[in-house]
Amino acid sequence: MSDLVVAIGLFLVIEGLIYALAPSLIRRMAEELPLISDRQLRGFGLAAVGIGVFFVWMIRG
Repeated sequence: MSDLVVAIGLFLVIEGLIYALAPSLIRRMAEELPLISDRQLRGFGLAAVGIGVFFVWMIRG
């Protein structure tokens, strides 16, 4: 359970840094988001999940 809390905390730190250091980039990305197809977004999401699982597997394995 503590690993889950640490993971959520790290996620929030990274998200916060992105918003704090590059707010204009976030705004531009949000404007471009409706132009990306659902299929591409789903593909990027699945790729991110796969990379995340790989990292956890490498560290825990």
